[in-house]
Amino acid sequence: MKILRLIATMLLAAVSLQAQPRIVAYAPNWIGLKTFVPQIDFAKLTHINIAFENPADADGALSFQPDNESLIRQAHAHGVKVLVSLGGGSASEDASRRKAWFDLISTTKRKGFIAQLAAYVSTHDLDGLDVDLEGPAINRDYAPFIQELSAALKPKGKFLTAALSKGYGGKDVPDAALACFDFINVMAYDATGPWQPDRPGPHSSLEFAQGSVDYWLRRGLPKAKLVLGVPFYGWGFGKAFRQQEYRYADLIRQYPKAVTDDQVGDTIWHNGIPTMQAKARLVLDQGLGGVMIWSLNSDAPGESSLLSVLHGALQK
Repeated sequence: MKILRLIATMLLAAVSLQAQPRIVAYAPNWIGLKTFVPQIDFAKLTHINIAFENPADADGALSFQPDNESLIRQAHAHGVKVLVSLGGGSASEDASRRKAWFDLISTTKRKGFIAQLAAYVSTHDLDGLDVDLEGPAINRDYAPFIQELSAALKPKGKFLTAALSKGYGGKDVPDAALACFDFINVMAYDATGPWQPDRPGPHSSLEFAQGSVDYWLRRGLPKAKLVLGVPFYGWGFGKAFRQQEYRYADLIRQYPKAVTDDQVGDTIWHNGIPTMQAKARLVLDQGLGGVMIWSLNSDAPGESSLLSVLHGALQK
């Protein structure tokens, strides 16, 4: 009987562990990872997506930044899964890069490209790939590419995830492709921004997050596979207008009330601690798969850390 009780306890612990929401963070690899990696609180993360790598030549060889290696080693030492994110918003919007992607995922080159991707994951000791092809970069070859990439990675025990949004290409992703992902990082932000200077306001409100969740659930995405994306940055309008985002860490230095208020200055919209807590509650209340952060390097240290807020709020 003691053995049976022990087994039951272990099974319950395993189920409890699996039920814990994911905390997925994107870490840009152009910021100087050697100095950034020691600052990461790995204990509060489950997954890190290194952003971004892209085809480096016409044959599909992927780029790999040398500093990625230190992040992979440290994350694995703390039990955190590491994926490399392919593409990115800038690559998706760049006509020449988009053309290169279209060529590689076409019927002619797809098989060879996928073989290279699978080898890339093994060579660099990665736990999988995250596909961040957005908007105009989602074409008719996207679904067969995802299906065949999944077939290549899953037998090796590797993750395949995606970053997708409701309004920027999401409708072009067929259900057949959605079914292949282990989970989807829903980009529930950028409802407005410098591309719409005449539409000031919150770019990632709680209501917008709920609308994004509702859209993907209506599409048939299982709740456990929906990871809600949250922004660690804001956009400026009026006198604060600029093309570049405002990092949360910089905002709270300049505007102390940015810790609690979603609107500061004249005028910058972001997510303060109360909104982050509300989004964490949304995840828990609806049984979603967790939260995704863009991007980890914009967080603040200490008590004002949004990562710490999310981690604390998601503990069951």
